[in-house]
Amino acid sequence: MPIAAAAVFTLSACATDDPNQRAKAGAGIGALAGAAIVAISGSDNILLGAAVGALAGGAVGHYQDKQQAAIEAALQEELRQEQVELQRLENDVLLVRLNSSASFDVGSAQVKPAFYSTLDKLASEASTYNKTVLHVVGYTDSDGSAAYNQGLSDDRANAVATYLRNDGVMRDRLRIEGRGETEPRVPNTSAANKASNRRVEIYIKPIVEGEEQRALERPASRS
Repeated sequence: MPIAAAAVFTLSACATDDPNQRAKAGAGIGALAGAAIVAISGSDNILLGAAVGALAGGAVGHYQDKQQAAIEAALQEELRQEQVELQRLENDVLLVRLNSSASFDVGSAQVKPAFYSTLDKLASEASTYNKTVLHVVGYTDSDGSAAYNQGLSDDRANAVATYLRNDGVMRDRLRIEGRGETEPRVPNTSAANKASNRRVEIYIKPIVEGEEQRALERPASRS
């Protein structure tokens, strides 16, 4: 089922004192069960500013420098193994791209248990640097119908966002979107290219004082 261009999910925290169990339960949700997708309202920027605060314009670059360095240090091994990629985009947006083969089995929206620790590290850094909005966006290759791929991309984005939420990231900071097969990084002409197109991307956008709405705007896809 298609999701609105920008969306936020509401999810009750799992009732357990074991953070690992809570995280695993979040990863097991996979599809939309347990989460309600609702459209962003025009007042979200006000609510967001009240919830987590905002950065003064001159402080944004330094803040994102520190966050980028922290993510690079935390995910050093995953970056070396190309399980994740990290890019710095314009307007000090950070992009964390999750390699689908490391994070999901083919055709599945269940996060692989071996990938839990990677999401744990990312959730920890996102909780530390909390003056940001995380846009979690799912993509697929072109195998299968467009409707199937849209649903799979929705479910994978939701699974990652649910994991992060259950691992301590505020739900107000999370936006979920599936884009199916519509924005490939490369042509779907080979197995390697298709693997590159199957991914989940997390755009970490700073909340800037007086420009809060920009943090909620739908991010453009990057190759």
